[in-house]
Amino acid sequence: MGNLPFGRAVPAGSEPADGGPPELAGLLAASARGDQQAFATLYDRTSARVYGMVLRVVRDPAQAAEVTQDVYLQLWREAARFDPALGTVLSWLLLLAHRRAVDRVRSALSATLREDRYAASQSERPYDQASERAQANLEAQRVRTALHGLTETQREAISLAYFAGYSHREVAALLDLPLGTAKTRIRDGLIRLRDALGVADD
Repeated sequence: MGNLPFGRAVPAGSEPADGGPPELAGLLAASARGDQQAFATLYDRTSARVYGMVLRVVRDPAQAAEVTQDVYLQLWREAARFDPALGTVLSWLLLLAHRRAVDRVRSALSATLREDRYAASQSERPYDQASERAQANLEAQRVRTALHGLTETQREAISLAYFAGYSHREVAALLDLPLGTAKTRIRDGLIRLRDALGVADD
């Protein structure tokens, strides 16, 4: 996507944002008119908050830096679309950042599922493979097959909770669901997985 218009690097520290809503609104209004210095100041005063929030969602510093840069490039292009009647500049900016961070997680999850489907379709195995590894691969194949038997929503929730390591509350936020609904999808998905794998109740 290229560098930010004013050449700033994505933040690595945790410097807090400053400047009240009126000041940030003025900086954004000037940015919408093409004032790069105003935009640089806006970035300096908000980027640590944005980066921190993105990092909590994507959990990887390099990806968080990329997403943060994308957020500010979007802000530079769409500054004129800000409507102060809908909230503060910072709340709007954090909303943009959260959406992009969630999109990055979902994209990574989709790529992982595609790779799993591809791996499951490759049936060739060396004849001299150790029996332990053959058994492990068989079990992995059974799990993949069982996962593909879930609904798309159940599979997404299960993958985020158990493969990506997100908490139920984080899964709910990533999927834009009430916490109870996210828990239900995870529970129902686990029940279907258990049945598909022939695991008996304790």
